[in-house]
Amino acid sequence: MARRLADKMNTLPELFKNSITWDQGREMSQHAQFTIATGMPVYFCDPHSPWQRGSNENTNGLLRQYFLKGTDLSGYTQQELDKVADELNNRPRQTLDWLKPTEVFSNLLLDSAT
Repeated sequence: MARRLADKMNTLPELFKNSITWDQGREMSQHAQFTIATGMPVYFCDPHSPWQRGSNENTNGLLRQYFLKGTDLSGYTQQELDKVADELNNRPRQTLDWLKPTEVFSNLLLDSAT
């Protein structure tokens, strides 16, 4: 998990590579290797404190529309997972003033280039 996440994070512009906050799950047990591979520190939420990762909790709720809780994602192809990510990233969000995450991302890139 940490290696795959590091590979994806390393495709991002430096502007978006400040840090990552994770819950107490075992999927980030290799957080030190992740930090070495990306240069991004990993922070952990307190146990049973989902409000410390609000946007993640919201995204988990959206993902439940595609996958039941506890679904083993290894049974899906990368193309299938990318399709879900694309649909979610092109869905307007109230917290973004009804912009799509892709629009906000693009605007941040444009602002940083000027």
